[in-house]
Amino acid sequence: MADERPLLQMTGIHKQFPGVRALSDVSFRLFPGEVHALMGENGAGKSTLIKVVTGVYSIDQGTVELEGRAIKIGSPQDAQNAGISTVYQEVNLCPNLSVAENIYIGREPRRFGRILWKDMYRNAEQLLKKRLNLEIDVTQPLHHYSVAIQQLVAIARAVSISAKVLILDEPTSSLDRGEVVQLFSVMTRLKSEGLAILFVTHFLDQVYEISDRITILRNGELIGEHPAKELPRIDLVSKMIGKELHLLEELPKTHAERSVHPEVLLDASRLGKKGSVESVDLTIRKGEVVGIAGLLGSGRTELARLLFAADRPDTGEIKIGGRKAVIHNPRQAIDHAIAFCSENRKLEGIIDDLTVRENIILALQASQGWFKTISRKRQEEVADEYIRTLNINPPHPEHLVKNLSGGNQQKVLLARWLLTEPKLLILDEPTRGIDIGAKAEIQRLVMSLAEKGMSVVFISSELEEVLRVSDKIAVLRDRRMILEMSGDEISQQNVMKAIAGG
Repeated sequence: MADERPLLQMTGIHKQFPGVRALSDVSFRLFPGEVHALMGENGAGKSTLIKVVTGVYSIDQGTVELEGRAIKIGSPQDAQNAGISTVYQEVNLCPNLSVAENIYIGREPRRFGRILWKDMYRNAEQLLKKRLNLEIDVTQPLHHYSVAIQQLVAIARAVSISAKVLILDEPTSSLDRGEVVQLFSVMTRLKSEGLAILFVTHFLDQVYEISDRITILRNGELIGEHPAKELPRIDLVSKMIGKELHLLEELPKTHAERSVHPEVLLDASRLGKKGSVESVDLTIRKGEVVGIAGLLGSGRTELARLLFAADRPDTGEIKIGGRKAVIHNPRQAIDHAIAFCSENRKLEGIIDDLTVRENIILALQASQGWFKTISRKRQEEVADEYIRTLNINPPHPEHLVKNLSGGNQQKVLLARWLLTEPKLLILDEPTRGIDIGAKAEIQRLVMSLAEKGMSVVFISSELEEVLRVSDKIAVLRDRRMILEMSGDEISQQNVMKAIAGG
């Protein structure tokens, strides 16, 4: 540590929501010149603690000190003025504005009240190149770029604002390995300059790669603070979940232990869309888990969207049960018993201002038609059933879904689609940004559904997950499907070679 006195110190923090104790007597220290990982399962209180220090939430009890002085942060603007800046997991920028405008919005260089556009563009280019080693056209609208680039722009904005504390909430969720290395290089340089970095991630490798210290929360309480070098990984996992449990290691390897039904459910032939993914042939059998592997930008999500008709293909056709299927939009896909959980659960999944119950019954109500209203009693019955089945926490159907953790929001989405009894469930990054316990639950659920005859398309940026649950793996590279493997062919080495082009 560059300084023995904490730059930021939170002591005895309490935060209560109706029916939910989010934080109970939590203390946290952040020193200058360090990367400090905040760890815990979904619902542990990480997001609440971040929102307290950034002024999104007020605290019920406790103190916050910055540079040894007690401060009161009543709004995000107060936090920004104090030198505390945050990049959240879901990119909160304006896609219709240019890259430069997103970086400097509200802080544009002006003269006599007029924006100095050339100066702003030049400043943005220099900032991205110097701090993130990123060279792009900053005059282009943000939506012109991939989610990964948008994430880097959000980080650039935070870096340009923050003078003392930078909070990164799952910043690497949408980045490939090269971009993660680039980000870590930036973080290392920033901490060498004395910046304090609070780092939240669910990738254990990344925690140990970049972090100096680790603080663990569980069920809204502080479990401990440890130097990263002195905390073995298994101990970290045990402290996060509260028991000795090798959840992921206990999962069987489906491709080695399970036989797949010979009946073909869906057959996609020469399916493609210009600029999205090229001519894909893919057969999915009843009760089969088909993993889609590939790097970010390889065409994984694009293929999923074509299968669900969220995007219209330029070429190819889909057969279901041996017959050509007319699927021009998601409604027709649902009519064919196809369900799709998007990777972007914030924009394309949950509806923030609805309750857990209302989010769960949404797809079923849509499939029945809006004039055949599901009774309130039936809604409550199915909501309670799936809350129990999927262990959604907190188990209250009338809570607003926006107040749930990311992992529990993901479970609500799964409940929504499972209620429609699909024959094919497409899961695009179902475990992105959630903890190890929730990952294990979702993987177990996938395998259980397959055992019962449901077909599953499973997309994940974590190769180990794809290898673990898949009966068959389709490997994509540069928006083309280049290899399909099953049974004993499936191995990390074979998939890696295919992705790398070996």
